[in-house]
Amino acid sequence: MDAPSAGYAFEYLIETLNDSSHKKFFNVPRLGGTKYDVLPYSIRVLLEAAVRNCDGFLMKKEDVMNILDWKTKQSNVEVPFFPARVLLQDFTGIPAMVDFAAMREAVKTLGGDPKKVHPACPTDLTVDHSLQIDFNKCAIQNAPNPGGGDLQKAGKLSPLRVQPKKLPCRGQTTCRGSCDSGELGRNSGKFSSQIENTPILCPFHLQPVPEPETVLKNQEVEFGRNRERLQFFKWSSRVFKNVAVIPPGTGMAHQVNLEYLSRVVFEEKDLLFPDSVVGTDSHITMVNGLGILGWGVGGIETEAVMLGLPVSLTLPEVVGCELTGSSNPFVTSIDVVLGITKHLRQVGVAGKFVEFFGSGVSQLSIVDRTTIANMCPEYGAILSFFPVDNVTLKHLEHTGFDKAKLESMEAYLKAVKLFRNEQDNSGEPEYSQVIQINLNSIVPSVSGPKRPQDRVALTDMKSDFQACLNEKVGFKGFQIAAEKQNDIVSIHYEGSEYKLAHGSVVIAAVISCTNNCNPSVMLAAGLLAKKAVEAGLQVKPYIRTSLSPGSGMVTHYLSSSGVLPYLSKLGFEIIGYGCSTCVGNTAPLSEAVLNAVKQGDLVTCGVLSGNKNFEGRLCDCVRANYLASPPLVVAYAIAGTVNIDFQTEPLGTDPTGKNIYLHDIWPSREEVHQIEEEHVVLSMFKALKEKIEMGNKRWNSLEAPDSVLFPWDLKSTYIRCPSFFDKLTKEPVALQPIENAHVLLYLGDSVTTDHISPAGSIARSSAAAKYLTNRGLTPREFNSYGARRGNDAVMTRGTFANIKLFNKFIGKPAPKTIHFPSGQTLDVFEAAELYQKEGIPLIILAGKKYGSGNSRDWAAKGPYLLGVKAVLAESYEKIHKDHLIGIGIAPLQFLPGESADSLGLSGRETFSLTFPEELSPGVTLNIKTSTGKVFSVIASFENDVEITLYKHGGLLNFVARKFS
Repeated sequence: MDAPSAGYAFEYLIETLNDSSHKKFFNVPRLGGTKYDVLPYSIRVLLEAAVRNCDGFLMKKEDVMNILDWKTKQSNVEVPFFPARVLLQDFTGIPAMVDFAAMREAVKTLGGDPKKVHPACPTDLTVDHSLQIDFNKCAIQNAPNPGGGDLQKAGKLSPLRVQPKKLPCRGQTTCRGSCDSGELGRNSGKFSSQIENTPILCPFHLQPVPEPETVLKNQEVEFGRNRERLQFFKWSSRVFKNVAVIPPGTGMAHQVNLEYLSRVVFEEKDLLFPDSVVGTDSHITMVNGLGILGWGVGGIETEAVMLGLPVSLTLPEVVGCELTGSSNPFVTSIDVVLGITKHLRQVGVAGKFVEFFGSGVSQLSIVDRTTIANMCPEYGAILSFFPVDNVTLKHLEHTGFDKAKLESMEAYLKAVKLFRNEQDNSGEPEYSQVIQINLNSIVPSVSGPKRPQDRVALTDMKSDFQACLNEKVGFKGFQIAAEKQNDIVSIHYEGSEYKLAHGSVVIAAVISCTNNCNPSVMLAAGLLAKKAVEAGLQVKPYIRTSLSPGSGMVTHYLSSSGVLPYLSKLGFEIIGYGCSTCVGNTAPLSEAVLNAVKQGDLVTCGVLSGNKNFEGRLCDCVRANYLASPPLVVAYAIAGTVNIDFQTEPLGTDPTGKNIYLHDIWPSREEVHQIEEEHVVLSMFKALKEKIEMGNKRWNSLEAPDSVLFPWDLKSTYIRCPSFFDKLTKEPVALQPIENAHVLLYLGDSVTTDHISPAGSIARSSAAAKYLTNRGLTPREFNSYGARRGNDAVMTRGTFANIKLFNKFIGKPAPKTIHFPSGQTLDVFEAAELYQKEGIPLIILAGKKYGSGNSRDWAAKGPYLLGVKAVLAESYEKIHKDHLIGIGIAPLQFLPGESADSLGLSGRETFSLTFPEELSPGVTLNIKTSTGKVFSVIASFENDVEITLYKHGGLLNFVARKFS
C-alpha cells in the first residue's frame, strides 16, 4: 500500500540525473546545505528515505527535520524509517504471507478487489530454515588415531547405505581411479560427501560430480515434510507482485541477500534511491559492508513494513571508526577482522550505529567489510556501515553488474553525497564519538604450543619457543635442560640426510575450516607457495604435509587462480574433504622421524590452520602444536622449524645461494584481494545466479495453485486462514467499552516474549498437542511451533504455554490459570476458550517490563486470538507495546508509583473501562472493579498513528480497509 502522496512535501527536490531525462532522484543535499554535509553517511540514508516517503501522516515534516538535526536530536527522538525492501526466512515469513492471503479473503468479503492486495515493498523470502539433517555420511581418514572417538564403536552413522556412483575419468592420465572415495594424494584419505551450496568438484580434475546422495535424500525429505508450506510459498510468489521466493537448496538467507538480492541503488519507476533492508535473519547486517543500510527486526515489524508502515527507531548515536595506517605485511584478513572486532567490543558500541572512515578503509576487501558488519552481535552495535567507494564498485563489477547501471549508480551516489571518496576529505562527517584503530597495531600471531588461547606474536615466536623449553612442564613449558636445548639428531630419509632439533616441524596441515574459511587466507597460502617454488624453495620430504579444503568450492578457486600446482609441489596435496589433521587423523610419521624424536627427546612441532592444538592431539610424539593462518603454515613448513625469527633469518636459499626471506615471498593484500575478486567472487556469484534462475527440479515440478484466493485445505495442520478478519466491517466502529473483563493471567515483572510466544518443540501434554492428536497426528509428526506458524489454531494454543510462566493465581511456574466462573484450573488456552464461549472479555495484569526480550509476532497475535482486550502493566518493552497496538490490544499503564499490589488488586475482580470519543496520546482513563474500587491508568498511546491503528482494530484491519 503506497502512501497516496509520499514525498509531496519535498517534490521541489526532485531532479534528473545528469543529462538523462528519465532517471530522477531527490537531491536531498539541497535541503540541508552544510547541515547535510556533516551528517554520517548512514544517517543520510535515513534522511533520504524520510524525504522520499514524507506524506504528512506516517512520515511528517517534523520527522525529516529531526533527522536533519541529528547532531542535536540523536538519542532523544523516535523517527520512522521506510526500508526499500524486506527479507524473510521461511519460519518468520509464513505467518506474514498467511496474513496477506487472509487479507485477500477479507477484502473480497467487503466487496473490494482482492487482486489489489500486495506487499507495499519488494519482499524476498528464502526457504532456508526448514532443512533438517535426516541423512548424513561421515568419512574419517584411515589413520591410527581416530581422534574424536572409536569409529568401530560408533554404531550406525546414517540410515542411508547407498554406494556413491563412480564417474569415468574421461581420459585424464593423472587420475588414480574413478572420482569417488578412492586414494586422494600422497596421504591416504577418503572423499567426504558434504552438504554445500556450491558444486562438488573432483579434486583432481575439477569436474562437477553429482550432488551427494545425502543432499538429495535430505532435500527429498524436506520437500515431503514441508510440502504444504512450500506449495503455499509458491502460490505466494505467483500471485503477489512484490514477492520473490528463493526455493530450498539455493542458499542461506544472508548469503543470497549479499550475493544476489542486493541492489545498492534502487531504480523504481525511473526514481533512484538507496537500497536498504530490514529482515528477520540475524545476518542481515552483512549488507552494510556493501553500503546498504540494513539490520534485523522481528516478524511483526517486517510484516508492518510489508503492509506499508515504517519501522520506528530512536535516532541513533553514530560512532565513527577511523582506520589509519597500513597493516603489517604478514597480517591476514582474519587477523584484521578479529582485531577490529575485539577493539569495538572493548570500546563499547552497544545499541549504536558504527561507521567506518579513514585511509585504512580502502585496504579492506568487500569480504573483510561484510565479515566485520556481520559480527555486530559480537560487539553489540545495531549495524556497522561502510559507505560505497571505489572498492565497492569494483566488487560489483566482478559480480556481474551491468556497466551502464554501475555508471548511473556512481553518478547518483556522488550527486547525493553517499559516495565515499578517500581523496576528498572536505565533507568529512561529524560523529557522536570517534575511535581510532591503527592497522599497524594489529599484529600477526600464532597460538600454542599447547592451547589455542595462548597467542604469540609472530615477531616473538622464536623467543617464546625458547622460553617454553626452559619453563616447567605445564600449560606452555617442556622443562628441557639447558645443556640439551641445542641437541641435534641426524636422520636418513629417502636417500638424504637431514637434521632434527627442538622446534623442528614434522607436521604441517593447511585446513580451511571455521576461522580459516575466508577465501583470502587460502589464496594467500597458494600465492606464497607459488612464489616459494619460483624462488627455488622446497619443503623437506619427511614433514607430513596435507591440504584439506572445506569444500569443492575451495578447490575450485585454488585451481582457477593457478596456485594449486604450487601447493602440490611443496607437498600440500588435497587429501580429502573433512576434519582430518585437526581432529588427530594424521597419517603416521616415518620411522626415521619417530626414532630421532625418541632418541633426542626432541620437542618437535606440528603447525596447522585449524582451531584445536591440545598437546598430543596431532600425534603422541609431537609435543608442541601451533595454530597459524594457512600462509604461515606453508612458511613454517618451508623453514622446517618454529625456532626462527622471520624478520632476520631466511627461509632458505635460491639456486644461486641468495637468502630468501619471508617478506620476499609473502603476497601483498592487494594481490590477494585482486585474485579473490577475479577468481572467487565472480565464480560464486555466477553459480548462485544460475542456481536461483534455474531453480531445482523438485521446486520447478512442485504443483501449486495460481488462483487469486488461496484454496485453504480445511484438513491442513500447517496452513490455516487466521481469524484476524472475522469481524471486519467496511468502516471502523466506535471504540467499544471493556465491560466486566476477567483477568486471564496475573503476572510479575520481566515477563518476556519467550514466556508469551509459542517456540520450540510441542509438548505432548500441551493444548497444541491435543489439537494435533485429534487430527490424527502422532507425536513424531508434531514438528515444532516454528514449522506450524502458518496455523493460528496451533499458535494460539501455544501462547502462554511456557512451562516457566509464573502466574500468581497458580503460585508456581506452570502454563496454567484459573477459570473464575467455574473455579477450574486449566491450560491457559482452555480457560480462554471457555471465557470466549461465555462472551467474557479478558485482560492481563503485569508488573514492570512486560514483553521484554526478542521481538516475536505471536507474542501479540496469540493473546489477541485468546480474547485479550487490554494489558495493564507497570511498564512495557516499547517494541512489544507497539506490537500490542498493531494487533488491536490496548496497552494500559498504572500511574507512576502504583501497581496491582499497591492498589490492593487480587486479580479475581472484574474490570470495566470506557474510552473517550476523542482518544489522545497518553490520556488518563478510569477503571472500575466489581469490588467498587476505581483507579486511574494511562492509555499508553504515543502518537496519532498508534491511535488510528487502534481505532481500526489493529494494523491488519487498517490496511484491509484501505484495499477495500
